[in-house]
Amino acid sequence: MKVAAAAYPLDFLAGWSDYAAKLTDWVKRAAEGGAELLVFPEYGAMELATLAGADVAGDLERSLVAVSDRIADANTLHSDLASQFKVHILAGSAPVFDPEIGTRPVNRARLFAPGGDMGHQDKQIMTRFERDEWNVVGGGPLHLFETSLGRIGILICYDSEFPLLGRALADADILLVPSCTEALAGYSRVRIGARARALENQCVSIMSSTVGDARWSYAVDENTGRGGVFGPPDTGFPSDGIIAQGVIGTPGWTFADVDPAQISRVRHDGVVLNRHHWDEQPARAQAPQAVQLR
Repeated sequence: MKVAAAAYPLDFLAGWSDYAAKLTDWVKRAAEGGAELLVFPEYGAMELATLAGADVAGDLERSLVAVSDRIADANTLHSDLASQFKVHILAGSAPVFDPEIGTRPVNRARLFAPGGDMGHQDKQIMTRFERDEWNVVGGGPLHLFETSLGRIGILICYDSEFPLLGRALADADILLVPSCTEALAGYSRVRIGARARALENQCVSIMSSTVGDARWSYAVDENTGRGGVFGPPDTGFPSDGIIAQGVIGTPGWTFADVDPAQISRVRHDGVVLNRHHWDEQPARAQAPQAVQLR
């Protein structure tokens, strides 16, 4: 199958029709490129706040509410596009106020299948900005999505930097890593996490990023990243593990061909078997014995 990872700029939009046209164009171009799985970035939905005006978009709390209020409409649009173009779409994640979780918003990514089904994944661990300034909270549990493309897991940005979260999704063939990072250092941290999870689980990880300036928002005003598709540097994959990657800061899709049979093959007969040998760690990861050297 072919996958597509977005390097997605956040725009100030004049109205809903502009948002719908933008998303339709992005999905259409990916589908015309042969992609069956499209991955948009973390907080890609924040441009919905601009539909409420500059004052709302620039205010931390009011922008959260404005985006959450538009998510039902955005879900309908994404579902229609997935059906129309016969693709799976991970929509740009959004702050969502879910009364089943609490009074503060979660950071929620939604996965749409061409048959009309939708699932969602909430971010687990908040960054300092999310918890200290925005008061966005961790949401519901991790999910493993059974799809016609294989088993898909989602680790939103910072979540990809935690190996136990990745291990909980060890049965996923593909890990989606939508990200939103201000600086090259932040992008690099998430990229390292995405690649490490692909190594440990002997799977493919797909990282998407927000790119460019969005000065209308205090929260997502600067964005650095690119699309990337990674695998284990082992049997059937590139020797550096980089299947495809875009150019830093350049908007557009990064395409890659992914063969599920290669994932199965490397898991069963790789040069190394990280995924299989994971369980040997607990017995050996005890408190180290002190050795004094003079």
